[in-house]
Amino acid sequence: MDNTIGVIGLGVMGSNIALNMANNGEKVAVYNYTRDLTDKLLHRIDGETIAPYYDVQSFVQSLETPRKIFLMVTAGAAIDSVISSLVPFLEPGDIIMDGGNSHYEDTARRYEDLKSKKIEYLGIGISGGEVGALNGPSIMPGGEKDAYEKVAPILTKIAAQVDGTPCCTYIGPKGAGHFVKMVHNGIEYADMQLIAEAYTFLRERLQLSVNEIADTFEKWNQGELKSYLIEITAEILKKKDEKTGLPLIDVILDKVGQKGTGKWTSMQAIDNGIPLSIITESLFSRYVSSLKEERVFAEEILAGPEVELSIEDKDLWIEHIRQALYMGKVCAYAQGFTQYKMTSDLYDWNLPLEEIALIFRGGCIIRAEFLNVISEAYQTQANLKNLLIAPFFAEKVKEYQSGLRKIVCEGINSGIPFPCLSASLSYLDSYRRGHSNASLLQAQRDYFGAHTYERIDMDGVFHTDWN
Repeated sequence: MDNTIGVIGLGVMGSNIALNMANNGEKVAVYNYTRDLTDKLLHRIDGETIAPYYDVQSFVQSLETPRKIFLMVTAGAAIDSVISSLVPFLEPGDIIMDGGNSHYEDTARRYEDLKSKKIEYLGIGISGGEVGALNGPSIMPGGEKDAYEKVAPILTKIAAQVDGTPCCTYIGPKGAGHFVKMVHNGIEYADMQLIAEAYTFLRERLQLSVNEIADTFEKWNQGELKSYLIEITAEILKKKDEKTGLPLIDVILDKVGQKGTGKWTSMQAIDNGIPLSIITESLFSRYVSSLKEERVFAEEILAGPEVELSIEDKDLWIEHIRQALYMGKVCAYAQGFTQYKMTSDLYDWNLPLEEIALIFRGGCIIRAEFLNVISEAYQTQANLKNLLIAPFFAEKVKEYQSGLRKIVCEGINSGIPFPCLSASLSYLDSYRRGHSNASLLQAQRDYFGAHTYERIDMDGVFHTDWN
């Protein structure tokens, strides 16, 4: 009984998390439902700090108490099945950690169920993919704070480190950790789509070559757009297909998948009245992409605008799209962090927004240069309603909105779909207007449904006999 932690689920992510723990001095017990993945992991190590087990009971009994068990299992029923297999061998005070992409409401349910058995349960968001899992991911733990503090020495050790600070912090109770990871993934969806739209403009409207676009992204990554996704986009565009010699991007089928976290993010926002148009448009863009055969058919039938092929002063337009991309990213993060704030208020989670921004700086997919500025904004104003009104970003809006407007208008006139860039502009314009057209909508609702309305000049609720 001298293993310090156990890992169940030895796919790519689970194996790399186990290796990360072992490389950081932990004695790791490992178990997988099927033996093959356990044996595959053993071929990667010398076996000194990772001990394999082939049944749940011996795995559990090998762990020091209170036992710490880290699950890297597919979200859903598989998690419940593994928990059921563990519980008969656990004791009060033992800790189960779910490091998968579980829905935060499922995590809250499991937390309550295990609490009744006096077993601790932490839902832990992990971002960084397989490389991050091995070398240091961003880690978002939720559950009882006392339980987190018992495993914090391990989690902070295996997390990414930025300026000597681990990208791991206590998020909040119950399902808060998985909720933060879920919205992180929603922001990731939007960020990826915005980058794809910038790429489309550079290629289709400015007619730059793939190599020229790669160079542009590399240049952008040296400035305020510096981020993991910008960096890998440049690398992707430089990759050649060994079979055809073409840029690999040109032989990849334009249908994109999704595993559910983006959908969960949008659905949670819709259920709770949270404006999340950019992230939701990025999800719908993926759905449209799946209609490949229909799109090919429609291309032959549906006319687009007549477009002048040449566009003068390409350097100026490259700067416009850079500004537009920056503004789109800021608006997407603003929506995501608004979702954090509004949900935190709804559940009384007290999410540490300034710390969440900091743990996203390393290891995770959405790590970006301006996360430091986001953290500073919440440090300065703990109750900041929206990132757009923080002084730094308000100044950027003033400076860059012209670029965003020019790009969206040029896209519309050229027939280039910009679902997220245009949603960003609409969100910005909607949010900055003190008076909107919602008064007409409310009047319409009162006309056909007697839903009543409020007035701007007196208190109370009113109804008009419109006929």
